[in-house]
Amino acid sequence: MAELISTERVKDRVVSIHPQIDSRSAYASRSRQEEFDRLVLSSDCDLRESLPAPIRRMTAATLFGSGQVELIAEQVQIHEADVAFVDHQLTPVQQRNLEKAWNSKVVDRTGLILEIFAARARTNEGVLQVELASLNYQISRLVRSWTHLERQRGGFGFMGGPGERQIELDRRMIRDRIKSVEKDLLHVRRMRATQRSGREQSEIPTVALVGYTNAGKSTLFNRLTKADVYAADQLFATLDPTLRMLELPGGNKIMLSDTVGFVQDLPHELVDAFRSTLEEVTRADLILHVRDASDPESANQKAVVEATLIELGLDGDTAPPMIEALNKIDLMPEVRSSIQEEIAGSRIATSALTGAGLDELLQLLSKWYEQDMQEFTLQLPVSDGKTLAYCHAHGRVLEQKVKGEQLTVTVRMSPKHAAKVL
Repeated sequence: MAELISTERVKDRVVSIHPQIDSRSAYASRSRQEEFDRLVLSSDCDLRESLPAPIRRMTAATLFGSGQVELIAEQVQIHEADVAFVDHQLTPVQQRNLEKAWNSKVVDRTGLILEIFAARARTNEGVLQVELASLNYQISRLVRSWTHLERQRGGFGFMGGPGERQIELDRRMIRDRIKSVEKDLLHVRRMRATQRSGREQSEIPTVALVGYTNAGKSTLFNRLTKADVYAADQLFATLDPTLRMLELPGGNKIMLSDTVGFVQDLPHELVDAFRSTLEEVTRADLILHVRDASDPESANQKAVVEATLIELGLDGDTAPPMIEALNKIDLMPEVRSSIQEEIAGSRIATSALTGAGLDELLQLLSKWYEQDMQEFTLQLPVSDGKTLAYCHAHGRVLEQKVKGEQLTVTVRMSPKHAAKVL
């Protein structure tokens, strides 16, 4: 009887290396190490070892000192690693020197995140944005491309494995491709602007969900809008922007936008490439910042998100108002009540998984929506169904009474819409 041949892809054997800078606290270094290892695992690799590597002084040739380079080389050999991931941005020279010293493929933080993004992008826009970021990354180094991931998972071949070949595109060809992708993205950006203009004309405000990756944005988005956006306990589960209409208590409607999560040292290539997507954030009327309240690093993650928003140009008077949703309180029942007591105003404790706090969140969004509305009473002929319908469509009718041929309507409405009926 013929033996069945397994078609399952053999995972790359990898080690992760964590340069530890003196300025970081022990806790911050450990937290960052855990996050980077999760990124490595997100790339579907066989993580054999996670190696801290203290650095007193960074060197131009290899980043690490010669002693550290030799120690890591021994570990790479012991674990027969195909790829060594380095949690730091490497120059092309450093990458090539480390590959020679360790006799393995070397991928830095930027390359790893690009690889994950390439595997997760689903829509045409997402694929184009990741390709643009990848091309900008490649053009500075033109390293050899190891192609099995490109065939197996839709990646860009930074990580290595069997089937090594020299990269076939020279800088001129890459620049030509960059121009082509940028042209396609410009078309996408114009389409998105047209859609946004339509929403603005209908005066449907947009609320953008932002937050650190894996804070629970997509789960919260699905729970509020009854959508089926992909949500998983993994970093960068959501790349492609999704918009859904959400009806608030009282009947007012907003557009809710789910966006890519942020992370420490998000490569500038990705920030630049995803600007068309992140325009949903920069043009939003309100930002809903979803935080993982159960994560001990929640405060630092908040700082990363705020710094990224500033990089996008949202600072001071240019930034829309913000509501914070302290999410995942189901994971911390012992402090849930104290959190709820401490927060007020524009902060709310929620659990997207169980639904706790979501009614209060909707009320908070409704309060924000109506804060600039004005309340007034209209005296209309009973036959004026057109004006009454407009009030229902663009405002909140609080009361209506009929007396003879006279209709009295009390309504709350934005100043712009109110001007059309007063």
